Amino acid sequence: MAAGSYRCNRTLRLEAGQSVLPGSLLFAAGLLGNVLALGLLWQHHLKAKSQRGQGRPRASAFYLLVSTLAATDLLGKCLLSPIVLAAYAHNRSLIDLWPPALFAFLMAFFGLASTMLLLAMALECWLSLGQPYFYERHTSRRWGGLLTGAAAVLCALFCALPLLGFGNNVQYCPGTWCFVRMAGDGRLYSVLYATLLGLLVLAVGLCNLGSMRSLYRMARRQPPRRTHLIDLRGATLPSRPPSSGRTEELGQLVLLALMTALFTICSLPLIIRAYIGAFAPDENEAADLTALRFFSVNSIVDPWVFIIFRTSIFRSLLQRFSRRLSLKKDLHSQDQGMYRTRHRSLQGYGLEKAAMHILSRCSLWWICDRCTMCPHLKQFALVCCPL
Repeated sequence: MAAGSYRCNRTLRLEAGQSVLPGSLLFAAGLLGNVLALGLLWQHHLKAKSQRGQGRPRASAFYLLVSTLAATDLLGKCLLSPIVLAAYAHNRSLIDLWPPALFAFLMAFFGLASTMLLLAMALECWLSLGQPYFYERHTSRRWGGLLTGAAAVLCALFCALPLLGFGNNVQYCPGTWCFVRMAGDGRLYSVLYATLLGLLVLAVGLCNLGSMRSLYRMARRQPPRRTHLIDLRGATLPSRPPSSGRTEELGQLVLLALMTALFTICSLPLIIRAYIGAFAPDENEAADLTALRFFSVNSIVDPWVFIIFRTSIFRSLLQRFSRRLSLKKDLHSQDQGMYRTRHRSLQGYGLEKAAMHILSRCSLWWICDRCTMCPHLKQFALVCCPL
């Protein structure tokens, strides 16, 4: 692609046959989704604040990062989308309404800042699960806020390089987009931007894989601390649902993994087009526009994914799934551990008949993670304790 082959780079009018409906729908979906997500997060904050006197900890860093991500996406939509809608309404291109360099800066900044926040969320999740001692000793909400602010400043400085002469911006068809030039003069900056974006995607994926590995190892190493009921047939029934902390961790991990997958799908087209424009230009401006639209969709999808994950229907399904996994593990561990413990405890003492007599009087045995409560057989606590 030649340096001046962007056919809409200098036009003052929009291309004919373009509709404002897709842009309006995307803006409405992004605005509504981020507002609802922030409302749910504020409701969570008020609930946690009201229960703080009952021993409930303060809001986690994960929810603070999610709130920052939703606020960043909302701010980006409110700053950029009205300009696009005004261009459609007046049938005038961006360079006739707004400084194109500023529009390109804002688009590049909000895209990169959202990526950095997603990486911070993935890193926080990995540290809290895989390195809990380091996480408790060296992390705090204050340091998280300082690092988030520093990352925002670095993103702003990097995205401002085209304004300082390193890299160029261009107006894309139909005249409603301005972004970094991905071919011709200034393509080195687009390669750097795409490389940084790709490294962030890779880092987020590695952090999520580490979090999944930590959760798997925790589940294998130690069963959840729960209370169970054991009947005379040896079946184990849950007497209460699994702990909310375990379900919340699972929900956060699934949410983060899905947001990362969607982010990767939305970011890869732009990364690929930047490398193609720099090293193998194909003069496919429509593909560049498609990649830019994919990149902008990410800030619309993320809040709706979060809203779906906060609904009562999804949370009940998640709790049911977590309960089923915990029940299977408890059945397997208790079937083996209780049999060996009972056999060792009863063997050599001649208490089989006494035990059977007491079992006939106990319809259910209450077994918790610390001790076994059997009112008729306190001296046989070790017999039925799976630990």
